[in-house]
Amino acid sequence: MAARPVSRMLQRVLRSGLRSCSSGAPVTQHRPGEPPQTAAEELSRRRQFLREHAAPFSAFLTDSFGRQHSYLRISLTEKCNLRCQYCMPEEGVPLTPKANLLTTEEILTLARLFVKEGIDKIRLTGGEPLIRPDVVDIVARLHQLEGLRTIGITTNGINLARLLPQLQKAGLSAINISLDTLVPAKFEFIVRRKGFHKVMEGIHKAIELGYSPVKVNCVVMRGLNEDELLDFVALTKGLPLDVRFIEYMPFDGNRWNFKKMVSYKEMLDTLRQQWPELEKLPEEESSTAKAFKIPGFRGQLSFITSMSEHFCGTCNRLRITADGNLKVCLFGNSEVSLRDHLRAGASEEELLRVIGAAVGRKKRQHAGMFSIAQMKNRPMILIEFLLLLQDSPPAIPSISSQDPFCVQGIRHRVSFSNQKVTLWEGGWFPQTPLLAQWRLGSRCPQRHYSSHLDSDANPKCLSAVARAPATPSGPLPTADQLTHVDTEGRAAMVDVGGKPDTERVAVASAVVLLGPVAFKLVQENQLKKGDALVVAQLAGVQAAKLTSQLIPLCHHVALSHVQVWLELDATRHAVGIRASCRARGPTGVEMEALTAAAVAALTVYDMCKAVSRDIVLGEIKLLSKTGGQRGDFQRT
Repeated sequence: MAARPVSRMLQRVLRSGLRSCSSGAPVTQHRPGEPPQTAAEELSRRRQFLREHAAPFSAFLTDSFGRQHSYLRISLTEKCNLRCQYCMPEEGVPLTPKANLLTTEEILTLARLFVKEGIDKIRLTGGEPLIRPDVVDIVARLHQLEGLRTIGITTNGINLARLLPQLQKAGLSAINISLDTLVPAKFEFIVRRKGFHKVMEGIHKAIELGYSPVKVNCVVMRGLNEDELLDFVALTKGLPLDVRFIEYMPFDGNRWNFKKMVSYKEMLDTLRQQWPELEKLPEEESSTAKAFKIPGFRGQLSFITSMSEHFCGTCNRLRITADGNLKVCLFGNSEVSLRDHLRAGASEEELLRVIGAAVGRKKRQHAGMFSIAQMKNRPMILIEFLLLLQDSPPAIPSISSQDPFCVQGIRHRVSFSNQKVTLWEGGWFPQTPLLAQWRLGSRCPQRHYSSHLDSDANPKCLSAVARAPATPSGPLPTADQLTHVDTEGRAAMVDVGGKPDTERVAVASAVVLLGPVAFKLVQENQLKKGDALVVAQLAGVQAAKLTSQLIPLCHHVALSHVQVWLELDATRHAVGIRASCRARGPTGVEMEALTAAAVAALTVYDMCKAVSRDIVLGEIKLLSKTGGQRGDFQRT
């Protein structure tokens, strides 16, 4: 509850050794001979006074159902340094022009007004708030506001370790870190960027600096990470973490699918099978989380049940977007621009009337999970950064990891989530190769998948994959004998030690004829196994890197780039596949490209075989190769 000027009578009865500040809170004057109070002690004492003598809550922040809104979330930016598949709509997010975003002074003006009226907790969000250059200064200036008890931040953790010491000195008091997987390879697949080890370093830095608990937000999505529930909870045994499992929520562009949501009850049942002694903790007032603790564990776990068991009745949150719009409900599509009123010269009283009218219109509860999925609302990246699903969660196959480490105390299972590291206990950060960076197609009704995000792509909007037309070249000079057979006819690996290193590129293709039934299920992403295109694309990338282990006489090639596209062909009820590989070395990469295309096709078959066995794999062929001694090849 915010501070209010105390009555004149109260001020008169205060001891003569005290003077009053502008908020009515007493400020101790230093007396000779007494040790001076530190700034922190003085601030703590003043805030205690304000808590005890606060005036009635502001009517402007109280809605028609009596809910008092004391918690404000402010988005500092729409930009982010990750490209999470589940945060941006398929067609990308056009960013708001800089001139239309709130300036630092406008952010602080609004924060000051809200705190004066009763806000006592502010959380800074994004986009990714820690990429804003003046974020430390904003925290420091917010910390000076009388009556503001908590300043928190929600971050993806990439820049956290570097900035947290400065943020703590500035007054940051709470941290939420978004993390949906403990598997480095899966992390890179999800966010299309490296950085897993930076997030872990940020979590360790927060613990080191004394933040307790450090909250870790995990959006649970069927087919993606529900198999890691036990692994996340096991981390709370020795670390002061509050692992918060969030039900997957619908937003504009994320193609929400009820089947992909893992409910609170289902998650709780899974955990109770492993830890039947799991205890429920008392719920805090206006808390969105249902908290639990395993006896003897240092940390705890929580569930954010926005979909299955809403907490609208105790909601005390308001949100300001980066472009200055006030949202009174995360799931509502009604907004009012505070920026426009500010820039039009509105007085505090006029702003309060606008705010009060918006809060007064807040509904008793949101529309429910199925209705929300049909509503037009901002993409989550434009409200605040939270790891919410962009597309139907891709089912990821088990992948054998070369990393021998696993998180201590986690049971082994035959699943992707076995690939853990000892980073939590010992600080080890494995350098996992980038498995896949994929880009979604444009608004075309077909679905296009690419494993690569072009460096020259428009950063504001993901667009369709450019495909340069093939141009035929001259005939390929051929050898007069098989190169993998010695003079006596026995199989032998070619010695490439004397060949010069050159840039090698190869492109191969394949086609999977599905038939109308399986094609429709793939097109609508309704296969029970998950998203066939995503799984096949990931499998193709992985297969290219393992070619030398699958084809006996192939040399191991250190690939510098692998790209896999999958495109639906409605006229043939088919999936077209194209794979491209690049490396610099003494030997070509056509086998890697062919292996990627073939394994991607096999994966599509495996995903669809329960629906139809009348599936045909074909047209596996090399389209082009460049960089070899025998010249370039281009299929006409």
